[in-house]
Amino acid sequence: MIKRLLAALLLTMVVCAPAQAQETAGNTTTPAVLADTYGRETPRSAVTGLVKALGEQDYARAANYFELAPPKTPRAAAAASDLARRLQSALDSGGSLLPFAVLSNEATGRIDDTLAPEQEQVGTLKFGEKEEPILLVRGDVGEGQQLWRISTQTIKVLRAHAPEPAAPAQTESITDTSVAGAPLVDWGLLLGLAAISFVGLRLLASLILLGIGRVVRDREQSPTFRFSHAALPPLSLFLAVVGFYVYADSLPVSIVARQTLLRYAGIIAWVALAWFALRFVDAISRLIIARMQRSQRRQAVSVITLLRRSAKVLLLALAIVAILDTLGIDVTTGIAALGIGGIALALGAQKTIENLVGSVTVIVDRPVQVGDFCKVGDVLGTVEDVGMRSTRIRTNDRTVVTIPNGNFASLQIENFATRDRYLFAPVIALEYGISADKLREAIAIIEGVLKEHAQIDQDGARANLAAFGESSVNVEVFSYIAVLDAVEAIHIKQDLLLAIMERLEKAGISLAVPTRALHLPEALKITRAPAGSEELNN
Repeated sequence: MIKRLLAALLLTMVVCAPAQAQETAGNTTTPAVLADTYGRETPRSAVTGLVKALGEQDYARAANYFELAPPKTPRAAAAASDLARRLQSALDSGGSLLPFAVLSNEATGRIDDTLAPEQEQVGTLKFGEKEEPILLVRGDVGEGQQLWRISTQTIKVLRAHAPEPAAPAQTESITDTSVAGAPLVDWGLLLGLAAISFVGLRLLASLILLGIGRVVRDREQSPTFRFSHAALPPLSLFLAVVGFYVYADSLPVSIVARQTLLRYAGIIAWVALAWFALRFVDAISRLIIARMQRSQRRQAVSVITLLRRSAKVLLLALAIVAILDTLGIDVTTGIAALGIGGIALALGAQKTIENLVGSVTVIVDRPVQVGDFCKVGDVLGTVEDVGMRSTRIRTNDRTVVTIPNGNFASLQIENFATRDRYLFAPVIALEYGISADKLREAIAIIEGVLKEHAQIDQDGARANLAAFGESSVNVEVFSYIAVLDAVEAIHIKQDLLLAIMERLEKAGISLAVPTRALHLPEALKITRAPAGSEELNN
């Protein structure tokens, strides 16, 4: 019995969410049937209608859920009503029905069981040590209607083994007080069992969490404590529902109260699972965000936040669909409308989606990080934030340029922060008129300055005569400053230039300044004539 109830609860969790999708798929192949007054089109609706009739003690209506011919005499009608009383008595004294969400909500029933296609087991009758299945059978009742009713086989079992219900007492006591078709005592017994299960397991979860907290030193950084803190409260609620499923079905209480509370216990189970999943997602995201911040990958926090929110929205949507299905609300039309609306929204938000995809590309590819000095297109500055829609860059003019990530991912990005060394390649301009020997000495002086400096990478460091310029003899320097900090590289560059200038001055070698010498042929030279001369006056 316990194994069967646990299997039923697990099946409830599995089939409740995709039930609407199965109905949609089934509706494409199953022809529509005429509406039935008693709602016997599916096993779920048939059992729900039967329990409702039994709760209202409308045994004449409950008799319509049996595979019986329409009664033509008062005696036959009384016999059919008596059969409904026998069924209720057998269920109250140890029988059980499958939970609401486990019952098939398709006109064809469940076809993945071992029963014939037209049969469906919806519960069990227990007589002493003997158990008999409650079978529904699908049959034609005329006018093209294929309806589900309690089979002749189950009717024979009821007539053979189910005792006749006792006549109601003349004086009403507290045990006879009825609420919603079930004795008040039965409601109190089941609700008390649910409360005890939840309180007991909640206290146990609190004690376990307290023990883990005393063992773990750093609670904020401990994955064990975080996951335990996230999982234990909702897990205790879910286990309370499991315990209620196990013990409630074995109590000799009214089937109406039992079936009603078991139906809505499925909602509590879904709430517990959604609660567990939401807390688990939050716990995982906090741990990942903390690790990303320690490794200076701050831009990854945006993606993790987006994924966390998306996962939580998806979980809530699944839980809402499952709860609505448990309540008997058809959400197929709503899901279809959401699908069409989602397509329309996606078409209208192409740029937003493009920016989201661009942000994921930027964060995964990591061309820049927050704090990097870079050039993006024609924008030069420091990255201040990589968001889900745009990236903000602080320019040297202290303005902020916002670039949509869709455009950012397609631009040429030059990241100065990732340089492993800095190029030192000035052109030293020497005066014309310098001799070849002095020029060789100047080149040797420059190379000596490079070799003596500890921060110059000696691999490939050199100075060469590059060209005879318009106003100078140009010596080209090529070397790398082996530091990572830009400010330090600027100071080293300054020291090198001052050292080169100082040594050249000591060697008597002058640096050139931009000059131009104009040479004119003798024939074009004009001699100034004396004032008042005759040629000038003419």
